[in-house]
Amino acid sequence: MTTVKEPPAGTRQLERVTIRFAGDSGDGMQLTGSQFTRTAAVFGNDISTYPDFPAEIRAPAGSLPGVSGFQLSFASTRIHTPGDQPDVLVAMNPAALKSNLGDLLPGGALVVNEDAFTPVNLNKVGYASNPLTDGSLSAYNLFTVPISTLNARASEGLELTNKQIDLTKNFFALGLMFWLYDRSMEPTIRWIDEKFSKRPVIAEGNKRALRAGYNFGETTEIFHERYVVPPARLAPGRYRNITGNEATALGFVAASQLAERTLFYGSYPITPASDILHSLAAYKNFGVKTYQAEDEIAAIGAAIGASYGGALGITGTSGPGLALKSEALGLAVMVELPLVVIDVQRGGPSTGLPTKTEQGDLLQSMFGRNSDSPVAIIAPATPAECFDMAIEAWRIALKYMTPVVFLSDAFLANGAEPWAIPDPGDLPHIAVPNRTEKEGFYPYSRDPVTLARPWAVPGTPGLEHRIGGLEKSDVIGNVSYDPDNHHRMTVLRQDKIAGIARDIPPLDVFGAPEGDLLILGWGSTYGAIRSAVERLRERGLAVSHAHLRHLNPLPANTETVLRSFGRVLVPELNLGHLLMLIRARYLIDAIGYNRVRGKPFRIAEIEVEAERILEAMKVAAR
Repeated sequence: MTTVKEPPAGTRQLERVTIRFAGDSGDGMQLTGSQFTRTAAVFGNDISTYPDFPAEIRAPAGSLPGVSGFQLSFASTRIHTPGDQPDVLVAMNPAALKSNLGDLLPGGALVVNEDAFTPVNLNKVGYASNPLTDGSLSAYNLFTVPISTLNARASEGLELTNKQIDLTKNFFALGLMFWLYDRSMEPTIRWIDEKFSKRPVIAEGNKRALRAGYNFGETTEIFHERYVVPPARLAPGRYRNITGNEATALGFVAASQLAERTLFYGSYPITPASDILHSLAAYKNFGVKTYQAEDEIAAIGAAIGASYGGALGITGTSGPGLALKSEALGLAVMVELPLVVIDVQRGGPSTGLPTKTEQGDLLQSMFGRNSDSPVAIIAPATPAECFDMAIEAWRIALKYMTPVVFLSDAFLANGAEPWAIPDPGDLPHIAVPNRTEKEGFYPYSRDPVTLARPWAVPGTPGLEHRIGGLEKSDVIGNVSYDPDNHHRMTVLRQDKIAGIARDIPPLDVFGAPEGDLLILGWGSTYGAIRSAVERLRERGLAVSHAHLRHLNPLPANTETVLRSFGRVLVPELNLGHLLMLIRARYLIDAIGYNRVRGKPFRIAEIEVEAERILEAMKVAAR
């Protein structure tokens, strides 16, 4: 239980603060943000984060394409997003300022490293004059700090090069933020000691930088107030801060234990899915086997082979890689083996925006294979929920002997939030037996309820059977070119996926079960939609929220829920994928709100769109 202490004298208590650290790709902004997040988590705040990586690997230093950012929101109440706009922007150079200033709230705190605002750096990003002195920042609370100079002084006497000293300046900025928001440096100091245990001089340089930033806040007179955000009242339990990719990896490890099978992960590195491969490679002690393939096709082929051999075959990728896997995914549909394909979506098409978020692969997941080749599709809504949905993916894959597409995205993958570590006893047992009895065995006989075919692994005496991409005869499994058989098998595969709707939770509605407007979402739009609906309902408006985790099949009550509202709004980070499915299946004239900017929705923009629709409904009713 967290003890809430009285705020120190001269400290103002706040409910929520959103900070954005921004700098060059080599300035360590992701590390800075992660360390502040970690400290806020230890303190007991609810947290949501949004790292923003540059798309170019080696963008010129100090250039706009090379800007890296990390936004975090920490609060004393339950929050769902990393915040619409930062209350505080820490800009380490002119490029970071220019790229991010438009998002800072008027009157917000702007902390800049004045040492980086040289004529050369200003010219790189097109500043005709120095914004720190020309009055153009008068709308903000500007704090200019000679971070580079003060940081260099802190490292005097250490055997560090100028470059090594410069690389520690992110910790100076972090120390300053720790002081400003009354946070302890101790968790970060312990982390530095562990991280650089074999390089004590590097550890000392980082610790000096951290303390120098903290002490600057303590001794300078430019800050007139400090702030504290009390711990949040979260449900009792043991928590850890976790990203979506970390939760996905842990969920699949848990699934392998619950299924009592070896987990095999075949993957070709691709942003933003690669961290799943890195994470799973660390769990060899749980029997996890990872394989970095030479390409996307080899990766899914190996995963299908692993499933044929009785393991949990998984492959992971992003949108372009899913396109390459499409033929082999169709093979998995034909041979009816359990398989999970992770798609951590990113901006496209082609290479597109490899480090930015998008929801552009729903229709590819639904239809991006030749012929009628249905698969189950699920989508977690939050970073922590990736754990539960990873287990759900395998529950469905095993029970129904089918491939499942797990649709995450860059926002979920890289974002973080508190995750309540579950009691293993509360997790579902998802094990299914392999067929071992020869008597009555036919490779395409089916369970009368699930329509799943038996899973017989190679080497089981008397259970030899063919697999492959050619159509199989119903029940006996021989290659068949019979037209009626092909129609029957195609319908059976479709009916098997459709039947999963009887085995998944109904679509839940936040708010009243009927009203003027329902906002329907899927995937990572959850936080912005839920927050917008909470604001709208606080004002007495008849708005509710429903969020889909199962996208194929949709929950059985989906149409009933949608028809209980006057209008349905579907915000998506694409040009209308779910919208198209809803209109086609239910003939409901839903309204799309679509943005593909590589960024998550803001709460305010969904709120404004909902208000516009409600006003239009009023006008139409007159």
